[in-house]
Amino acid sequence: MATKKPENMTFEATLEELDSIVEQLEGGDLALEDSLKHFERGISLAREGQTKLTQAEQRVSILLEKDDNAPLSDFQNEHLRED
Repeated sequence: MATKKPENMTFEATLEELDSIVEQLEGGDLALEDSLKHFERGISLAREGQTKLTQAEQRVSILLEKDDNAPLSDFQNEHLRED
């Protein structure tokens, strides 16, 4: 089964897969190489989840700052990722 890139997943799907990975790693039944692959995937998922949370927080802040008469504008995703 091919895995999706974290940036193409919903926040909820990201959390679900991350939770599954944590359970597998905590189980201690994986070979070292498999553990490293799962850990790497988990880090990618955690980073993407944090990016999505940051974006949501920014959108909420923008919405709360504007008054009721302000025109709606598109959310601009500017350099939120740290590579």
